[in-house]
Amino acid sequence: MTQKTAQPRVLIFDTTLRDGEQSPGATMTHDEKLEIAGLLDEMGVDIIEAGFPIASEGDFAAVSEIAKRSRNSTICGLARANFKDIDRCWEAVKHARSPRIHTFIGTSPLHRAIPNLDMDQMAERIHDTVTHARNLCDNVQWSPMDATRTEHDYLCRTVEIAIKAGATTINIPDTVGYTYPFESAKLIAMLLERVPGADKVIFATHCHNDLGMATANALAAVEAGARQIECTINGLGERAGNTALEEVVMAMRVRNDILPYQTGIDTSKIMNLSRRVSSVSGFAVQFNKAIVGKNAFLHESGIHQDGVLKNVQTFEIMRPEDIGLTATNIAMGKHSGRAALRSKLKELGFELADNQLNDVFVRFKALADRKKEVYDEDLIALVADEATSDDNDHLQVKRLRVVCGTEGPREAELTLGIGGVDFSTDATGDGPVDAAFNAVNMLYAHHATLQLYQVHAVTEGTDAQATVSVRLEEDGRIATGTSADTDTVVASVKAYVHALNRLIQRRMKSAPDSDVKTVSYKQ
Repeated sequence: MTQKTAQPRVLIFDTTLRDGEQSPGATMTHDEKLEIAGLLDEMGVDIIEAGFPIASEGDFAAVSEIAKRSRNSTICGLARANFKDIDRCWEAVKHARSPRIHTFIGTSPLHRAIPNLDMDQMAERIHDTVTHARNLCDNVQWSPMDATRTEHDYLCRTVEIAIKAGATTINIPDTVGYTYPFESAKLIAMLLERVPGADKVIFATHCHNDLGMATANALAAVEAGARQIECTINGLGERAGNTALEEVVMAMRVRNDILPYQTGIDTSKIMNLSRRVSSVSGFAVQFNKAIVGKNAFLHESGIHQDGVLKNVQTFEIMRPEDIGLTATNIAMGKHSGRAALRSKLKELGFELADNQLNDVFVRFKALADRKKEVYDEDLIALVADEATSDDNDHLQVKRLRVVCGTEGPREAELTLGIGGVDFSTDATGDGPVDAAFNAVNMLYAHHATLQLYQVHAVTEGTDAQATVSVRLEEDGRIATGTSADTDTVVASVKAYVHALNRLIQRRMKSAPDSDVKTVSYKQ
């Protein structure tokens, strides 16, 4: 009997809470970070990069708490190449069952100019900082930022120094999404061949999607010998985003014939995580997004529909249930009870505590009174909207009434709770949403500017819920708010107020280093 050879293991390093949160407006609250980290831990992610501990007290607290709560995953923190960052990182992650320090420095000609170090000075700093990190923690990852635009000879030199200083994982970042799959593979192969000790460490790949090739570049690197992929849920990340976790994991599962690698990911949890990250970050998943997009398993063409009905494999290369997408979409109504709602939400991936279920049930009944049928997408939007509501928010929408039409001024009457005290006003505008936003601004003065206002229907029909996303910018801070309601204007005002509450939270965070959230922060 022939024994089957075990497939090589590829580690999944999720950086949704660090690189993903660098997306403008994607800042998550402390509790949201803990929730996402818990879901990642349950899903089987090998390493969770929980944040950048020195960036702020809030980041440090989140990383530290995630480290204490982790049951399965290695918990990693990011640190620049200096002792202060590394010490702070270690303080945050040291309570984890399996802690990791991730330190980095830019090695390309463009990035060497930022700290104004020549090649020898930078080499010395790499040696000293990696050594320092290794003296604190036996699991150290080192990254040469902008590796794909670094001279090969110098890249080999710095990687060798980091390995000799004690790094156990060498991450090769394509920081600006510049490389091409052939180059990504060739770079990993070159380092494995040329660098002494390369066979004793794990090589990782960290790709950005500026040219739409992050997934292809990551998989090419794996084929060349990388054994860790850095990625995010939904491909969340600054600029065009990062490698999407769901894409690389499902690519290796579906095309295991040419990508013979295994991961420890429970893929049935992908859809729930995708929805939660979308909800807490305020970044909607595009409908045609691979794996987790709304249209990923829909067929409109008659030929496609006929083929799927006869044999689902004619036009589907994976099963919806493989990623945790329920096969049924049975409508619920006003006669549905609490037990039915709990069962349906569990089927959709939401495990709610009794008090949370009670709150959602009240909102569900109110929605069912306004809608003939409540579908899965409605419930998902309802839970997401409930998650964004907090009785402790500084600003709360208490009452809204609008007047609009073809004649007369468009008016909005608004009562807003501000710090526990209700204030009311009325305002006019070009339309009902503009009037309502003007009313908010009259009651709560601020300098934020509206960068994005986006509406989409959750389901079909004139009674569909509208999900609204609002992005605001104030003094370099960006925050996104979302809300859902069958009344588009109500959803709009709640999303606007949600974004303002996030800006208020961001003001309360203090960053010790002015450059932490700028170019030196990026990887």
